Amino acid sequence: MKIVVLDGFTLNPGDLSWQPLKQFGGFSCYERSASNEVLARSEAAEVILTNKTALDAKLLAKLPKLKYIGVLATGTNVVDLDAARARGIVVTNVPGYGPDAVAQMVFAHILHSTQQVSRHSDAVKAGVWSTSQDFCFTLSPLQSLKGKTLGLVGFGDIGKAVAQIALAFGMTVMVNTRHSSIELPEGCAWVEQQQLFTQADIVSLHCPLTPATDKLINSATLKLMKQTAMLINTARGGLIDEAALALALESKQLAFAGVDVLSSEPPSADNPLLHVSNISISPHNAWATIEARQSLLNIAIANLQSFVQGKVQNRVN
Repeated sequence: MKIVVLDGFTLNPGDLSWQPLKQFGGFSCYERSASNEVLARSEAAEVILTNKTALDAKLLAKLPKLKYIGVLATGTNVVDLDAARARGIVVTNVPGYGPDAVAQMVFAHILHSTQQVSRHSDAVKAGVWSTSQDFCFTLSPLQSLKGKTLGLVGFGDIGKAVAQIALAFGMTVMVNTRHSSIELPEGCAWVEQQQLFTQADIVSLHCPLTPATDKLINSATLKLMKQTAMLINTARGGLIDEAALALALESKQLAFAGVDVLSSEPPSADNPLLHVSNISISPHNAWATIEARQSLLNIAIANLQSFVQGKVQNRVN
């Protein structure tokens, strides 16, 4: 088979090995592919692996040799699944490769606010500690997580990993999902969404982006939250009305936000959240620890192996 990776850099900037994929046939890997380059790079391929490079119906119609698309991510919106199904093209994805990595980023943002390590480190390097009259100093009060209430909107693999860490910190965990009958670990309780927004000290989003959750965080839901509360989003940028969140942060209606995702990525320079002080923004890299990326690659290889053997795993179409 001829195998083409259209945008390999994000998954593997050079610290992982593509070698296992070469056992399946001829192998080509491009770090990135512009839309006007995709057809020429793909037209002879039987297998395409893609992360964010789009494969729409018009393009698929021009790829008669294509038999398999492996999405190097969990989300599959980059592929027209109906068109692929109509043409007999198998599409797989990679679920559950790194919930621990994303959960770790959730608490990186939380601790960035509660412990203020970056702010104090900068002050120390600027000489503030060297000229201090006391053996220690704080620029503003630090906060303990013990006894705080964490509200989780969504409770998939990542939400469960976040809850486990929260419980270890001595936090109380509220959960809101579509179904209240969900089985929860000890220390977690299902609550209505309004109660979660009203009572949580920290709200962390772990739900998919659907018409029902589009701009779930908006001016109305932000008004429900405590002024001292924190909002964390490592799920999808579209869950948040970014203009409303920026206004809430600027007016101190909300104390802090930490996000790993934005509505448009890369963001435009005029995205309102880029110009707010009480927010931390990571560039959609919560998933990208080397361990999680290796797990993702391993699953992608196993997916292709299962296809070759005629028993496809993680098929989405």
